[in-house]
Parts: sequence; C-alpha cells; structure tokens
Amino acid sequence: MRFIPHTAAQVAAMLETIGVANVTDLISHVPAGLRELAEIKLDPGRSEAEVVSELRALAARNQGASDYTSFLGGGYNRHYIPAAVRAVASRAEFATSYTPYQAEASQGTTQAIFEFQTLITQLTAMDVANASMYDGASATAEAVLMARRLKPKRKTIAVSRALWPDYRETIRTYLSALSGIEFLELPFDNHTGMVDLGALADIAGEELLCVVLGYPNVFGVIEPLRTATEIAHRAGALVVSATAEPLSLGLLKAPGELGADIVAGEGQSFGLAVEFGGPGVGFLAARTEHLRQMPGRLVGQTRDRDGRRAFCLTLATREQHIRRERATSNICTNHSLCALAATVYLSLLGRQGLRELAERNVELAHEAIDALAARGLRRRFSGPVFNEFALSLPHPSNALAWAEQRRILAGIALQPYYPELGDSILISVTEMNRSAELRRLADVLAEGR
Repeated sequence: MRFIPHTAAQVAAMLETIGVANVTDLISHVPAGLRELAEIKLDPGRSEAEVVSELRALAARNQGASDYTSFLGGGYNRHYIPAAVRAVASRAEFATSYTPYQAEASQGTTQAIFEFQTLITQLTAMDVANASMYDGASATAEAVLMARRLKPKRKTIAVSRALWPDYRETIRTYLSALSGIEFLELPFDNHTGMVDLGALADIAGEELLCVVLGYPNVFGVIEPLRTATEIAHRAGALVVSATAEPLSLGLLKAPGELGADIVAGEGQSFGLAVEFGGPGVGFLAARTEHLRQMPGRLVGQTRDRDGRRAFCLTLATREQHIRRERATSNICTNHSLCALAATVYLSLLGRQGLRELAERNVELAHEAIDALAARGLRRRFSGPVFNEFALSLPHPSNALAWAEQRRILAGIALQPYYPELGDSILISVTEMNRSAELRRLADVLAEGR
C-alpha cells in the first residue's frame, strides 16, 4: 500500500481542529522516557546506504519468536504455513483498491469468499457462514448481539469465565451501549477447568437469552458443549460456541453437531502467521432459520444470464446498504485476504490432512504433559485438552524468567487474568515443537520452579 504523508499545512489544520498546539502535546500522556526511546537519532547528511545499514543494525537487536523455542498460545497459535499459501494469497488478482465485492472486482475474489464460507460451514457443521469478521473476539461479540436480536424479550447473557478474557471484555464492551441486558459470568469447576454446569442450571430460566462457551476454553479444556446446550435449550435460550484454536475442529465433534446455535471463532491458525499482534480472521456460522440476523456479508452462488456459474454479494445487512438502525452490523472492513489465506491453507490440507495435523497436535501436547509429569509437574485441570493446557508451578514467574534466560518462551502466566490461578501458566504445543524441545521444556521448568 502506498504511504502518502500529510503536508505540514494539513497537520496544522488537524491540530487546530482538535485544539492542540503541536504533535508533542497530542502525545503528552505518553511518558517522556518512552517518547525519547521512540526517536531514531540519525545525523543529517547521511547517504541512503548508510541509513539503511544503521536501521538494519537497529532491527537486528530485536528478537522474534523464531529466536526462541515457543510454547505461547492463549488465543493465537503458531503453526507451519505452507509456502503455497502466501504465493497464492499474494497474487495481484486478489488485490483490490476497495472492498472486493464491488462490481469491478474479479469473480475469483468473490468465489474465494464463497469457498471460505463453505469451508467454515463444513468445519462447524452449521448451515451458513459469513466472511467479514475482524477476529475471534469481535466475531463472538457479534454472535451475542445476533442472539439478542433472535431473543429480544430476554435479558440475561451468561458467559463462561473460562472464555478468553479479551473475548469477555469485547462482549462486555459491545453490550455496554445496550439497556436492559444482564451480563453474568459462569464460574468454572476448580478441578476440571470446565464450566460449572450446576451454576448454569441454576440460572437457566425464562430470562436466559444465551450462553457463551469456549470450545476448547482458555485453559485448553474441552467444554461439555452438548450438556450445556441441552440445559440452555430446555430454558429456551441459545448457545454460542467460540473457538480460538480452529484446528481442534479437525478432530473434535463439530459444535453444530452438539447443538450450538451460533458458532464463532478465530481462524488465525489456518495460514496466518503470529506477528505484530495479528492479523486475525474471525468467523461466524449459524443455522438457516437465523440467516436474516447474521452480521456482516455473505457471498452466494448463482447463474448469470448465460447460465454460467457466478458469485455475488447475497446478503449485506450493514449500514452501508440499509438504514443504520436496521443494520445487523457496523463492521465495515473485509478480511478477504486473510480469509483467502485460510481457504488456501484448508484446501491444501484437505479433510484428512486437517485431521492428521490435529491428531499430531494432541499427541505432542500429551507428550509434553507426560514429560512434565515425569519431573513432578502436574496439570492444573483434569478436563480433556486439545493442544493447550494449564500447568501448576510453585513460582510461575520465576520459572518463566528462568526458561526465557534459556531461550524458551515456556508459556503465559494466568495470574493477571485469573488471580486465583496464581500458581499456573498456560502452555501451547503445536506441530512446530519437536519431542526434544518438549523434554527440554520439562527439564527447564523443573529446574526453575
């Protein structure tokens, strides 16, 4: 993308409009020490080659995930990306100046979105999927808003406390502008790490609007989705299933088969690298009877006047197309390149390949659990897991620092998000980890605990 800087006159006009004298005043809330660090001090009159050389030297001081053995997860996962994914997604035919469903866009772009939707419905066992969500958190929040449109007379939204903290906060933020909504957090079982089904049964009444569960949840534990759905449905409520590690759906029973009404999640594991905090690609799937309340946009398949197969924007209940108050979403970006990457990734692996990769992830995770157990370290929760699990340690922060000194990013401390789990870290294992790395992880954490 071209970068066109503002002129000094434009900057001055913008500052005057917002009532700030200069750019320094605009960022005065940032500590002075940090602002000084952000400056790149280059002597004037240096050649382009000299500047490039110095910037490269500065960049070389950074350390990335590839410089460490990584077991970081927590919503974004490190997977191998076949070179063909980037090769296809980078083709000029898929680059557009604006949103890809415009009339001038190629049929290939709209077909790619249609294929993404199709793959998501197959993965989730749902009837229909869209292709316009920012990430898993916003997709889940949109799913909750969709549930509210479907059950407008109910007011209680129950969210598992074992749902990722950023997902919960995004839902809470989306709901903050609405009146008459009660937001409840369902506790998790301290032994299994699963949602407390007794607590769900206690609130399952005529006011219950929907229940939101991670599948697997933030602890990597696979929630009892079928049982939770049965409880919610008996009360006439809807169930939203959220999945941050979609590779798990290559092995687990699909949420749609377990009765979920809306399935949301994050598709980053499918061909998108973990870098600079993203990008992600959210997905949302639902049943046909709820189609009209889906947010975002859908591409459909049709025939042109000559009877040839064609693709077009079928539903777009957004403020750009209909009256703002009747729009089901104000999402106005399109992650079509991210969705394209996910589509290429899934097409390359195929149904069997996806299952085999999922199985490999489970095998490695349990190999890590066994190696840690052999050194006296135990899982925090007993519930079944996919490729991520919580581990108890006497001194988690010390152990993580000890491991980092040995170039191992051993996991994520859970204490900042769950004060009651101050003894636990979250470890993610994928096909990017080798058996020797798992044994090394166990040795280092045992030494540093």
